[in-house]
Amino acid sequence: AFSSVTHICRDVNYGWLIRHMHANGASLFFICLYLHIGRGIYYGSYSYMETWNIGIILLFLTMATAFMGYVLPWGQMSFWGATVITNLLSAIPYIGTDLVEWIWGGFSVDKATLNRFFAFHFILPFIIAAMAMVHLLFLHETGSNNPLGIPSDCDKIPFHPYYTTK
Repeated sequence: AFSSVTHICRDVNYGWLIRHMHANGASLFFICLYLHIGRGIYYGSYSYMETWNIGIILLFLTMATAFMGYVLPWGQMSFWGATVITNLLSAIPYIGTDLVEWIWGGFSVDKATLNRFFAFHFILPFIIAAMAMVHLLFLHETGSNNPLGIPSDCDKIPFHPYYTTK
């Protein structure tokens, strides 16, 4: 009765539908993120420093998750991808060299990097969910239950004796 994800994917055309829905859903999520950032810029939400910075961290975590998922189907890391990752990590002060050695698995064998990337692609969404809660916590701290500033009584008729709705 046991069916792993691999078995299910193999049963249904190697999981074509679920893989493409996963990728396209992620693309739609990025569109929503960019709209959310644009809205924040338009309404001046960057003035809430903590909330904005946590949002930026959320964006970077989401980009990291997407990159890990993008790299996974390659199976074998391309020289271009390896060069980009190595250059990005080595630019980090103090710990860059150690990070490069760690991400490539040091002297380990048997595709340690892909296993590590798969683990990151799996665990990062949970970290993103936790950070989203922190993002909302800081937003709530500023009293932003109405970020657009729309009056809550906009449907009321002013100066009416019973102050009824339209």
